[in-house]
Parts: sequence; C-alpha cells; structure tokens
Amino acid sequence: MPSSIHTSYRQKRPSKRMIALLVAFTISLFIPLLLSVVGFFLSLWVVVPAPTFSLLPLGIGAPEVSPWLIAVNAIALLLTILGLSKSWIYSIALSFSLVGLILSSLPLVQFPATQDRFANEMQTVLGANYLEKIPTTMQAKLRPQPFVLADAFRGIVLADVRVIRQIPFAAPDGLTLKLNIYQPLSIGKYPTIIIIYGGAWQGGSPDNDQMFSRYMAAQGYTVVTIDYRHAPQYHYPAQLEDVQTAIAYIQQHADELEVDNTRMALMGRSAGAHLAMLAAYQPDAPPIRAVVNYYGPVDLVEGYKDIPIPDPINTRSVLRKFLGGTPDELPDLYRQASPITYVRRSLPPTLLVYGDRDHLVQAKFGRILYRQLQQTNNLALWLNIPWAEHAFDAVFNGVSNQLALYYTERFLAWAMGEESGVRGEG
Repeated sequence: MPSSIHTSYRQKRPSKRMIALLVAFTISLFIPLLLSVVGFFLSLWVVVPAPTFSLLPLGIGAPEVSPWLIAVNAIALLLTILGLSKSWIYSIALSFSLVGLILSSLPLVQFPATQDRFANEMQTVLGANYLEKIPTTMQAKLRPQPFVLADAFRGIVLADVRVIRQIPFAAPDGLTLKLNIYQPLSIGKYPTIIIIYGGAWQGGSPDNDQMFSRYMAAQGYTVVTIDYRHAPQYHYPAQLEDVQTAIAYIQQHADELEVDNTRMALMGRSAGAHLAMLAAYQPDAPPIRAVVNYYGPVDLVEGYKDIPIPDPINTRSVLRKFLGGTPDELPDLYRQASPITYVRRSLPPTLLVYGDRDHLVQAKFGRILYRQLQQTNNLALWLNIPWAEHAFDAVFNGVSNQLALYYTERFLAWAMGEESGVRGEG
C-alpha cells in the first residue's frame, strides 16, 4: 500500500482524545436521564403499594429513605437544568426529576402535622406534664428530636451494651427455644422489655431487630428477645404458650438476668405484637406495666374476611397456616386467637403504632382496638404514620422509625419509671 494511503488513513482514524471526548459527552448526556429515571422509579414506591412479596422491600423502604431520594432527585434535577439546552433528553429527565422530587418529599412534608398530632396524643392521654414523671436518669438519654436529618444519612449511633445470646428456656416437643439478653454495661436490676419478633408466625428469631434491642438496653433497660414455635408445623395456641413460658422463666430467673419483676413491658412487631397483646390481656396475665404493639393483628376473623388490596403475603393463607383452618371451620379458635376478644377493664397501658399504608395488617383494625380500649376505660395511645408501610422500622434510621422511636421510648420511660405503677384503670 502506498505511503500516501497510510498517511490518509491515520489522519481519518479518530484519535484517543477524540474517543475519550465522545465517550464523556455521551455519558454526560445520559447520566442526568439515568439518575432521573432511577430516582423517579424508587420514589414511586412512596405512594404505590407493593403488589407482590418480592417487591415489598421497595414499598417499605422508599418512604423511610426519602431524604436520600430527595438528594438523588435534586442532583438529577440540577444536572438536567444545567444541560437543558443540549438535548431533548434533558426535557424528559426534567419531568422525571420533578415528579420524583415531589413524591420523595411527601413523608417530610407530612411530618410536622403528624408529629404535632402525636405530641397532642401523648399529652392528652398521659397528661400535659407526663415528661416530668420520667426519672431524670431516663430523661437524659431520650432522643432530643422526633427527627434528626443527620441520623437519616449517617445512622443512629448505638452505645456499647452487654449481649448474651442463645439462652435455652424451654423444649416443647423436643424443640429447644432460646432467648437473648441485652443489658446496660453496669451490673444491676433494670426495668425490662420482653420483645417478640414478627414473621407471620412462620419465621424469625430472637436476633431480629437487634439495633432496637441494643438501643433500648443502652437507655437503661434489660431487653429480652424470646423465641416461639412456628406455624404451620405448630398451630395456635402453641405460640402463646411459648410466650407465657418465656415470661415465667424470666420471672423465675430475674436475679441472674438482671430483671426487675415489678417493671416489665411486652412489645412485639406484627405477629409478635399479636402475641404480646394476647399474653398481656389474658385474665391470668402476670403484672405488666405496658404493652407496645407495632402493627399487630387484632381481630383474626375480620382480618380473614377483609383482606388488604393488594395482598402481597396472601393473608388468608397465612392465617390458615397459623390456625389450621378457616374462620368457618374454626370459629372458636379464631375468636380465642384475637386480642380484641380479651378487651376489658384494667388492662395495661397500650401503645399502638401503625402505618396508614400498611398492606399486611391494615391500620383500621388497630384503630378499632384503640377505640375499644378507650371505651373500656383503658389507657391507650394511637400513633398512626400516614406514609408508612408494614415493618417500617426495618429501616432503623428511617423517617418513620425515628418518629416512632421518639414516642416509644417516652411511653416506656413513663410506664416503667420508678414513680410509675401498673396504670390500668380499675
């Protein structure tokens, strides 16, 4: 080939610098669009319920990480505005970014009114000066604000605590059940929170929600997380019996577990909240200072009839596995397994925390329990989070959990402080 042709070919072939510039231009063109689409897609789940179980993490997590989504959408919007004249692609990105920014802002927009409503509920039910009844040592450790933006990004700082795991407390049918203990660093007897995990009565372990357990131990509590037998291998009332056995074990070993028997609360999430209410509301229940119910089922008959739409966990199948049949086949068992059946006077004070967008346990059932507790002269608090889905507290530093944690720790400190007593109405 003549040398002149070689020279012409080299001149026409793009240089490495030109290729790099072309790649950089292409990336700069599409990054705003990509970022806008991703931010928009994730922000959609703030308002769109998850239709399937596999998508449920998106429905749960999107509202809780809304500050992160706001940041993503704001950056995408800024990049889009800066490059708006370059291509029609930026016009599309602008639309995605604006809608994503609006959707991701909804939890924080609703936060002030929700916080005011919660503050009023606490003061109305517990008294305007309820904080003054909390011991000074407990007050000093309470979170200073219902929401700390920095915590949403960096996480909630956890202090060191003592942890003892896998303590066997029972062996029904040869199955060893165990519990975990979370304690302050200093040796001593502490007010105690017994926590029951959720999982549709079919799964889970005492290791669940460790961040909350560690947090509360650092606040000055002995936290005991307990196990129970699972459906469908074991039907109700096996689960309630295991919870009662665990409570009895904790009472009997109070000294070695550093448990103050006179100051105990029961807390649960979802299925665990259901078991906590059942155990605390039984006529022969041990003295319990308080019950904390995070999105727990309260009326299994109505819950079977009136399922959420969408229904990502197949509610009726879950209930059949738990109880061994339908309400038509086992009407008495469904009634016996419903906490609302046991509502009467003189129950422990109850904190009910539900997400208004819950598509596993609808918040309206929690509200019905709340009203029945009020009508029977029991002390009850209703904390309903408008933007939250089921299991919102899985994101420990999320918007909803920061709000719920702020009031949960105040409720427990009020109920379990030295000056408090068992506050059920006579």
